[in-house]
Amino acid sequence: MAVEKIAKEVGTPFYLYSKETLEHHFKVFDKAFSDVPHITCYAVKANSNIAILNIFGRLGGGADIVSGGELFRALRAGISTDKIVYSGVGKKIEEIDFALK
Repeated sequence: MAVEKIAKEVGTPFYLYSKETLEHHFKVFDKAFSDVPHITCYAVKANSNIAILNIFGRLGGGADIVSGGELFRALRAGISTDKIVYSGVGKKIEEIDFALK
C-alpha cells in the first residue's frame, strides 16, 4: 500500500512498520545463535506496541521488560511467561506481585 494513501486514511504523523521486514530481521538475528541455547528477547522499552510484540512472540521470541506495564503488554501480545525476562531496578511491590502471579 502506498504511504501517501495510508497518510490520507489515518492522518499524520503516524508510525508505519513493515511486518515482513520485522520478521526478516528477527529471523536473521535469531538464526545467528542457532548453535547456542538462547531466547531472543525484544526490549519492550524500545517499542511497546502490542502488534509488534505479537510478531516477535509468534516467531518464538521473548520480551525483555523492566516494569509492570511492560509485563502487561508482553502478556497481552501472547508472549509466553517462560520467555519474559524481568530486569532492572526500582520495582514497586505491586509490579513484583503482578509478575509472580
